[in-house]
Amino acid sequence: MNASLDAVLSFVAELEEHNAAYRLSVVRPEAMMVEVAVPGERWEIEFHRSGEIEIERFRSSGEVGGSDVLTELWDLLN
Repeated sequence: MNASLDAVLSFVAELEEHNAAYRLSVVRPEAMMVEVAVPGERWEIEFHRSGEIEIERFRSSGEVGGSDVLTELWDLLN
């Protein structure tokens, strides 16, 4: 088995043991992404075919907005 695939499978098994909320996706052909949600944070862990692992973490400020905040989303998409 490819070492990078083995790393992904081992990581997912560990997430399962912790009953973590996660999602698998592919955003580029040479890597598989595991997105993990924990309270106040979202992690993106990319396992590359080369064996490299990249991790990006997004932390919430704790602020919760209403539907009026959606205008900011539309502005960003334009």
